[in-house]
Amino acid sequence: MIGRKNLGVSSFLLVLLALGFFFATYNLLTMVIQNKAADEIGKLNPLTQMPEKTGGGNSGMRFHVALTATDAIYSQWQSRIMYYWYKKVKDMPRSDMGKFTRILHSGKADNLMDEIPSFVVDPLPEGLDRGYIVLNRPWAFVQWLEKATIEEEYILMAEPDHIFVKPLPNLAQGNHPAGFPFFYIKPAEHEKIIRKFYPEEMGPVTNVDPIGNSPVIIKKYLLEEISPTWLNVSLRMKDDHETDKQFGWVLEMYAYAVASALHGVRHILRKDFMLQPPWDPEVGKRFILHYTYGCDYNLKVRLVKMVNEATANIPGWDTVTRG
Repeated sequence: MIGRKNLGVSSFLLVLLALGFFFATYNLLTMVIQNKAADEIGKLNPLTQMPEKTGGGNSGMRFHVALTATDAIYSQWQSRIMYYWYKKVKDMPRSDMGKFTRILHSGKADNLMDEIPSFVVDPLPEGLDRGYIVLNRPWAFVQWLEKATIEEEYILMAEPDHIFVKPLPNLAQGNHPAGFPFFYIKPAEHEKIIRKFYPEEMGPVTNVDPIGNSPVIIKKYLLEEISPTWLNVSLRMKDDHETDKQFGWVLEMYAYAVASALHGVRHILRKDFMLQPPWDPEVGKRFILHYTYGCDYNLKVRLVKMVNEATANIPGWDTVTRG
């Protein structure tokens, strides 16, 4: 009797597990197929949005490469690899890449100051980020833009987990920045929440681009205008329980998109700006490899080869530790 009951329970659990695996696999495959379809369109035409009155192109207009980072070991090794590949492709043909700055928002210098051009800014006051360290990004840009001397007219906002796979031209046009369209940033599907920060009198929700702040190439003066708003919207979103719960780890990305719309700034959307394994299995004609997602790390993957090359050639890779 007991054996039959246990058998019944075990069979029921097996059915539940099977259903769970089925739906998990189905959802994953659906996301991959949808993104793959969008990617195929992008291969034919990498421009998925071109605002009106864009003006002329910016060929030959240098942009400053700026990434925000912490002094954590994980962030340090990513920044070192990124800087290695920046130096390797910077002066290649078709590159508009200018100088480089790691904006270090730890409030103090670390042991990479001599290896990577760095600018130290303060983190947010303790507790204000509520454990969401990404909120330091807009605050870091506000401080850097106020205090630093930046020669270039344009700025590329980048992140430590970006690797340049080829020289990057200036993709912006006039006052229209260039950004990457993320398939999971969908302002129109969250109109109720977006309207808390982007009121109806400002225009349709479609004015909020499906982007984050990175990668974005933008005129310096526009970023100086947007950054304080980006910071304020980020903090307001974090304080709003519904928004915080809905947007989660991409909250700051939505905040940048909303802040840009509040300033009337529309982005040229470039699918070729970046690839994101495992969704994108091939580099193709893209410029930046973004490796935040889980991948199958083996020697056949371009990312592994690039990481191995960088670590083999960066002086003191095995000896430099957090300091």
